[in-house]
Amino acid sequence: MKRKEYGFTLIEIMVVVVILGILGALVVPNLVGRPDEARVTAARSDIQQIGNALDLYRMDNGHYPSTDQGLEALVSKPSGYPEPRRWNADGYLKRVPVDPWGDKYLYFNEERNAEVYSLGSDRKEGGEGVDADLKLSDY
Repeated sequence: MKRKEYGFTLIEIMVVVVILGILGALVVPNLVGRPDEARVTAARSDIQQIGNALDLYRMDNGHYPSTDQGLEALVSKPSGYPEPRRWNADGYLKRVPVDPWGDKYLYFNEERNAEVYSLGSDRKEGGEGVDADLKLSDY
C-alpha cells in the first residue's frame, strides 16, 4: 500500500518565489522614494498643530509666549515675562513634538509675530525640496 505524501513541489515553490520577486520589484521602488515626502508632510502637520496651540494660547493670555519661554509654554505654565494671565491648566499640547528628522521645532516671537519652523532634512537654513525650511509664520 502506498502512502500519499502531502506538500509542495519544487515547481510550485519556484512559481511563488518568482511572483513575490515581481511584486517586490514593482512595490519596493514606490515605497523607498516616499519617506522624504512623508516626513515633509508630517512636519507641516506638526507645525500646523503647534500654530493652532499658539492661537489658543494667545486667545487665553492676550499674547504669544516669548522666544525665551518657547514652545514649552504650550505644555507647562511658563515663568518670566510676559506672564500668562489665564493659562489653561490642561496645557495646549501634551508634549512639544520634534520634527521628523529628530530636531526640535524652532520658535521665534518678535513684536507679536510668532514663527515656528523646521530646518528640514539638511538641518541648515534655506535649501530646496526636502532640504527646504518649513515655516508657518505670522499667526
